[in-house]
Amino acid sequence: MKHPLSLALAAILGGMVASPALAQTAPSAGQEASSMEATQANPFFEQSTLPLQYPHFDRIRDEHFGPAFDAGMAEQLAEIEAIANNPEDPTFENTIIALEKSGETLGRATRVFFNLVGTDTNDARRKLQADYSARFAAHRDAISLNPQLFARIEALYNQRESLGLDAEGVRLIERYHTDFVRAGAALSEAEKARMKEINAELADLGTKFSQNVLAEVNDSAVIVDTVEELDGLTPAQISAAADAAAARGHEGKYAITLLNTTGQPPNAQLTNRALRQRIHEASVARGARGNEWDNRAILSRVVNLRDERAKMLGYPNHATYVLEEATAGTPEAVNDMLGQLAPAAVANAKREAEKLQAMIDREQAAKGEPSFELAPWDWSFYTEKVRKAEYDFDEAQLKPYLEMMNVLENGVLYAATQLYGITFKERTDLPKYHPDTWVYDVFDHDGSQLAIFIFDPYARDSKRGGAWMNSYVSQSHLMDTKPVVANHQNITKPPAGEPTLLTWDEVTTMFHEFGHALHGMFSDVEYPYFSGTSVPRDFVEFPSQVNEMWADWPSILANYAKHHETGEPMPQELLDKVVATAKFNQGFATTEYLGAAIIDQYLHQADADDIPSADEVVAFEAEALAASGINFDPVPPRYKLPYFSHIMGGYSAGYYAYIWSEVLDANTVKWIEGNGGLTRENGDRFRATLLSQGGSKPALDLFHAFSGSEPDIQPLLERRGLVDPAN
Repeated sequence: MKHPLSLALAAILGGMVASPALAQTAPSAGQEASSMEATQANPFFEQSTLPLQYPHFDRIRDEHFGPAFDAGMAEQLAEIEAIANNPEDPTFENTIIALEKSGETLGRATRVFFNLVGTDTNDARRKLQADYSARFAAHRDAISLNPQLFARIEALYNQRESLGLDAEGVRLIERYHTDFVRAGAALSEAEKARMKEINAELADLGTKFSQNVLAEVNDSAVIVDTVEELDGLTPAQISAAADAAAARGHEGKYAITLLNTTGQPPNAQLTNRALRQRIHEASVARGARGNEWDNRAILSRVVNLRDERAKMLGYPNHATYVLEEATAGTPEAVNDMLGQLAPAAVANAKREAEKLQAMIDREQAAKGEPSFELAPWDWSFYTEKVRKAEYDFDEAQLKPYLEMMNVLENGVLYAATQLYGITFKERTDLPKYHPDTWVYDVFDHDGSQLAIFIFDPYARDSKRGGAWMNSYVSQSHLMDTKPVVANHQNITKPPAGEPTLLTWDEVTTMFHEFGHALHGMFSDVEYPYFSGTSVPRDFVEFPSQVNEMWADWPSILANYAKHHETGEPMPQELLDKVVATAKFNQGFATTEYLGAAIIDQYLHQADADDIPSADEVVAFEAEALAASGINFDPVPPRYKLPYFSHIMGGYSAGYYAYIWSEVLDANTVKWIEGNGGLTRENGDRFRATLLSQGGSKPALDLFHAFSGSEPDIQPLLERRGLVDPAN
């Protein structure tokens, strides 16, 4: 994913998550010798010789990053100076194309570095991230605030229609011009100086916030004294909890490790209500415990700086600044959609809660014990009981049929073969950054190599939470590059010798992330700027959400849902129940998501005087939920502000994007279902009109090209059970 402030600069800087800067300090003699040694063997100083420029993970050492950053930034600044001070009149070739080609060394180093920081960080990488964050911001500013460079871009922008370029070339000039203006290129010198200070501080704070989130997840693991308290977990889960505790120095005890979401999966199984409460309270306390990893002051400062920057650029608030570049366009459009969804979602959640409360009351009465009021730590546990009662279906019945590699190869990859004609072959000769990864060659329908795909499924203490896709190499005809992309999840690794059996949510997440991978792999654009997922934030989730539809498509499900021991297919009755329960618990799912999305908007639309201080963050969150009518206590937001990593990255004022994209997704799924379903014709159409185009055309134009219609919210409401489809 590209930096939200400037897709143009992200393209220049190699598609980085953070923004690069120039180091100005002189090395000592010892450092100089060490640097010279690192330079001589530094794999980033040359293009990788492996297939498709796949990184030399076997040669890359942490000590290579600093010298590569320093040399790469110096190299790129020299390239920028040559472009900006070129005595010839600006042309598309000597300015825009030159910018597209700049920063290759830096791009190679930063793509690998930031991907490794997310997937397998360590003390050395955390220190590098902290040391370079402000330098990276200064480097970005040295490019985006260069007046001579901007003058050349502006000159080309003013004559773009008379340069004889194709539509993609004209759009590239327009995007560069817009991004440089939005980065502050048209500001006064005094304002530019202040902008540099803001960007440097934001970079440091963002790094600190993300490192705190990971530290808090690891530090907040719940230690359990006895195995009896773990009643409800499987033997494999209990063994994994024992291993996790031993690794933390609690031999003979058990550790429930946390994911970076409010809800925690073990609470769906644990019969011990007191332990469920402990886990929930540990989860929601993260980042606001008053310890060294408390994120409240960081959050407050970040939002104030974003507000100041937005006003400097002529916007009333950060949300308006961000949404101008989204398909939504304005905060009002986002507020209107969220406002339409919130009342129906909460009403649905309350109906679900009534069923859960009735289940609690019946069970307690049968035991001769007083009942209790449904709480957040009870929701997933009693949801499974209600699911079983209403559908004679326990999600645990599914897991023996959902072995991880079978889901991947005979589900996710098989669906792509059926739909697009592409094929996959595992290769074991390429180096890996972690042993728990799998690498595949991807071949197009004509047998030519399309991409390389990396699969990284397991959770580990060195890995950030959530699931995501990233690119090590992006497609571009200009650069003659083909994609190397990776998918990441946080699936609990079982004890040695045990199979990895997935939940249904983990299965749909695997299909979702592979939708992003397809977006990257099918890219067929000229310029790096437009490659793959370089589209607006509220559009990028759309193709990945569409890919989820194949998880329970009958022919796909039947191909991968097979018992991990016997190979027997999942019984048809169980298959039918998977489909029948698709709308089950959607009130909860929609409400917890909307809670986080609405908090994000309240925070970034707030007037300067209303931005919360560190001490006010928790109260601000509660007030925002109440004011929007989404404050239903048994269903807290999916993320609370102190561990809401999305809004420190590319989703600030943009977490609504998932539901906005789902409107497009629901329309597309309905179109596909109405036009033959899983066919090569439909796959080829989706690939040609949308997946291959990257950001080379306006996002909604791509949707129109595929569907031939305007997006309609009704299919989404029906999917989530928020309206009666018969009405």
